Amino acid sequence: MIRSKEDLKRYIKCDIVARYGTERISIKERFYAMLVPTPWKYQFILRRAEYFNNCGSKLSRVVLGNAYRIKLNRYGAKCGYEIPLNSFGPGLVLVHKGTVVVNGNSHFGSNARIHVCVNIGVFSRLDEHWEENMGAPQFGDNVYIGPGAKIWGGVLIGDNVAIGANSIVTKSIESHKTVIGANLVLNDKGSIDMMYYGDAQCMPHDSYQYKTHV
Repeated sequence: MIRSKEDLKRYIKCDIVARYGTERISIKERFYAMLVPTPWKYQFILRRAEYFNNCGSKLSRVVLGNAYRIKLNRYGAKCGYEIPLNSFGPGLVLVHKGTVVVNGNSHFGSNARIHVCVNIGVFSRLDEHWEENMGAPQFGDNVYIGPGAKIWGGVLIGDNVAIGANSIVTKSIESHKTVIGANLVLNDKGSIDMMYYGDAQCMPHDSYQYKTHV
């Protein structure tokens, strides 16, 4: 969670590195974002909204915090995102514009990479899987979620997990696993080297990037 201006700078830096593999956004990308809504610009607004809602005086949180919430919601509507504040650690990448819905009680560690048409939530009271106080999905570090994936219920997703396209996850997944189809778990390497690790502190030691980084 962003608690200071230093945290804000670190989160934004990690998000950029996770997306581009470098700490800089090209002039072309910056100019394009002035004309068309882009995922990285949404994430920039998200981080500033988190900062102004978490930090500063009560007055600044009310004025600037609410102003950035409104700005975030309006920009999110253009991109197709419904993402609550303080849900993602540093190194987030929303790969494309398109529907991404995250429950307000879900939380991710560092280096989450999420594709389009992803839904992360809880079961309806009318669903046979619903239980009282079952909670929302919780995620570890370095989680990759492919297009169209759905994760529901009070499940725990470990570190370095890859969830394949159009997968349905309704049970907890151990670290270093790959999920395909409906809860089909493979004894695979998971998400290792399927992303840039913006938050290098959480880079897995068995990844190629770690071996070349050190």
